[in-house]
Amino acid sequence: MPIKIPADLPAYDVLTREGVMVMSEDQAARQDIRPLHIGLLNLMPKKIQTENQFARLIGATPLQIELSLIRMTEHQTRNTAAEHMEEFYQPFQDVKDRKFDGLIITGAPIEHLEFDAVTYWDELREVFAWTQTNVHSTFGVCWGGMAMINHFHGVKKHMLDHKAFGCFRHRNMAPASPYLRGFSDDCVVPVSRWTEMKQDEIDTVEGLQTLLGSDEVGPCLVEDPDHRALYIFNHFEYDSDTLKQEYDRDIASGTAINVPINYYPDDDPTKTPQNRWRSHAHLLYGNWINEIYQTTPFDLDAIGR
Repeated sequence: MPIKIPADLPAYDVLTREGVMVMSEDQAARQDIRPLHIGLLNLMPKKIQTENQFARLIGATPLQIELSLIRMTEHQTRNTAAEHMEEFYQPFQDVKDRKFDGLIITGAPIEHLEFDAVTYWDELREVFAWTQTNVHSTFGVCWGGMAMINHFHGVKKHMLDHKAFGCFRHRNMAPASPYLRGFSDDCVVPVSRWTEMKQDEIDTVEGLQTLLGSDEVGPCLVEDPDHRALYIFNHFEYDSDTLKQEYDRDIASGTAINVPINYYPDDDPTKTPQNRWRSHAHLLYGNWINEIYQTTPFDLDAIGR
């Protein structure tokens, strides 16, 4: 089954060319089935790239997905055309009376700031509280996951003395988890961050379970059953060339940056990078969508009761 997105959203043509099943609103209206309502709170500056990445993953399941794009109400992006934001995005204050089966909260390139120094922190805390009454399952990604685990449990983020940058092997620490169904004993995950969460601090919080972790870059995927949430601090959603784009950008601007580890063949940035995480990315997000489908109420209004 396809993902339902507007036919004029750029992701529609991108995913169609890739063979991902997509459906226009007119087509979806003719199907006698309730789609899963998934929101994407997009905090990344490159909105369209991020839309494509997440739509690709959640649109690969055998279920009909209706994707809603959400932005912070007062924050204005400088990297995406205003016309695109006006046509496809709704501010949080306009959707907070709705119910969602799932919500993805993306990362944001603001990890050097303390949480309460972020201009939209108060509204984001409102979003976190709202997920407990209006969202069946929430997926916090990178900075979004760090912000959520801090909000709900006080777990702190810590600055690194150098950027964790590259593709790192992670251990499957909970093979029986439904979110890791089909996972190998270990897998490669793209990492791009200046901060980290510490496993020993997560371990002090009752109820939290780390599902994927690395000896080199720490915890990656954490389940929080009490808040119906997953927190992932790395980037399964990345395209094959996303780390290359970040590396090339930093080199062009004169920013000190290491070659992303274990990404280019022979760690040679003149060679084409290899994608070794795509299958596990689809597994993880497909498992998340399946768990939502298995457990969400048929009646959307019953979510949060």
